[in-house]
Amino acid sequence: MADFTFPPLPGDLPLPPGDVVHATPLRGRGTARPVLWLADERMPDAGAWWTRWYAARERTGLYPLLLGTLDDPYSGVLDQPWRTTGDLAYRSVRAIDALDAEDVLRDWWEPEVNREFHGADSALARPWPGLAAPSDPARTDPDEFAGLVAAQLTTGESLLTGLAPARRGADALTAVGWHGPLNHTNDTEEISVVVRSWEERFGARVVMVGFATLCLSVAAPPTTREHARAVAAEHYAFCPDNIDQGTGDFEEYARELVNASTWSFWWD
Repeated sequence: MADFTFPPLPGDLPLPPGDVVHATPLRGRGTARPVLWLADERMPDAGAWWTRWYAARERTGLYPLLLGTLDDPYSGVLDQPWRTTGDLAYRSVRAIDALDAEDVLRDWWEPEVNREFHGADSALARPWPGLAAPSDPARTDPDEFAGLVAAQLTTGESLLTGLAPARRGADALTAVGWHGPLNHTNDTEEISVVVRSWEERFGARVVMVGFATLCLSVAAPPTTREHARAVAAEHYAFCPDNIDQGTGDFEEYARELVNASTWSFWWD
C-alpha cells in the first residue's frame, strides 16, 4: 500500500471555513507535512457535516473526524492537540501494514503486572487468551450506523471537525499524527492495526478522537457475556485505564460491552 499524502480538497465537497494543519515527523527529523484539514470553529451541526464527508471518503481520500479537545482557558491554550505546535507528530501509514493486531495485543498483555495489580485470581492474571471471535454480521450497515452515532455524539454539542488523509478511520489515527495513547504506546500505528481488526471483526468505525480519547461506533458488538469477556480482554490490552481507572472490575466491564453501540477509550 502506498503511503497517504494529503489529497487536494475537492471543489464539490462543502466545507466551512478552515485550514490545513501541518505536523512534524516523529522525533522531529525531516520536514513538516499537511496532516489534517481543520475547521476554524466548533460547529453545532458537526454530526451532519461528519455524515456528509463520510459518504464521500472513498472518492476524496479524506476521512472525517469529530475532534475532542483539551482546553485551558486560563493559560490561553485551546484546541489541544489539533492547533498546538508539537502535539501532532506523524508516522508513515505504511508502518501499519507491517504489524499484526494479535501480536500487538499479546505484547501489551502483561500477566505478571496484571497479577500484581489485580490479584492472582483475576481474569486478567493469565496468559494472553487470544483474539475474540468475530461477531455475527451486523444487523445495521456499519457505515450507516457510524452516521447515527455521530449524530448522537453531537446532539446539543458544538464540536471541532477535521478531515484526515485516509480512507479508513484506523489509518486516520496514524495519518494525522495523533499521540493520544502516549503513556501506553508511542507508536500510534499499533493502535491503528488493532482498530483495523475491530473494523473487520465488529463493524467498528472511528467517529471521534480527542486529546487522549477515542470513540468508535460498533455495529456488531458482542451479544453474549462469554463473547464480551473475550472482547474485554482485548480492550484491557489496548487501554488498561478503561478498567484500572474506570470500572475497576473486569466482569463489570465485560457486562457493559454486551450490545454496546460505542466503544470509548481514555488513556491517562
